[in-house]
Amino acid sequence: MTETGRGAGPDFIEALARGLDVLRSFRPGTPAMTLSEIAGHTGLARPTVRRILITLESLGYVRAAGRGYALTPRVLELGMAYVNALSMWEIARPHMEKLVTQTNESTSMAQLDGGDIVYVARVAVPKIVTLSVTIGTRFPAPATSMGKVLLAALPSTALPAVLAEPSRAGMAAKWQPTPAELDSALREVRAKGWALADQDLAPGIRSVATGVRDGDGQVIAAINVTVHAAETSVETLVEEHLPKLLRTAADISHDWALAAAVPATTA
Repeated sequence: MTETGRGAGPDFIEALARGLDVLRSFRPGTPAMTLSEIAGHTGLARPTVRRILITLESLGYVRAAGRGYALTPRVLELGMAYVNALSMWEIARPHMEKLVTQTNESTSMAQLDGGDIVYVARVAVPKIVTLSVTIGTRFPAPATSMGKVLLAALPSTALPAVLAEPSRAGMAAKWQPTPAELDSALREVRAKGWALADQDLAPGIRSVATGVRDGDGQVIAAINVTVHAAETSVETLVEEHLPKLLRTAADISHDWALAAAVPATTA
């Protein structure tokens, strides 16, 4: 549902916000939705939704699909514009590829968006896992190793508001911590500098993560190594893969800091 009064000030464009609401109403597992379903998800009137869909269709972001509408691949441009505009992912990729070579396991990077993590970079190995992960995939932050790292890095005053935001991950995590349990887990992450998720998100998924920092020392992303619980023990993950992960995160942070220190040039 859309939020009443979410806009502030005379420069807020409600029509644009409603268009984004319609795009976000498409959920994993529902490739096509009817006008009525979209209206129900967004809380918008059917005539409003119809006009927005016609506009999005003319721009190439949705297409007619039977009695409803479906997103087109052009929607990916919206997310990839963010990823491609940040050269830091290009800087990180060689380090991530080296980590995959060393561990023979997949590695990913994510950032926090409300109470979810969003995958922004990934180097995968062809293994059977229970969850499909691509750029843009969202998971509830508390149940993931990267999410724990990112939540632990937030100022204590900002954490409650972040956790209060409803998840848009489209799935419920296996681990649903109480506030006290999450507080204890985040305290441990702050003390160690890394986080473990042992099948907290879903059965069979085990991962370890740490933060990646910018030139000011702020954690702006997290990087992980993900394994299948049936193949790799917690001991192997922590004792063998974690040191390589920590080295990779340090190398990426170092290169990000160097890149940020280079003065921008103009044509």
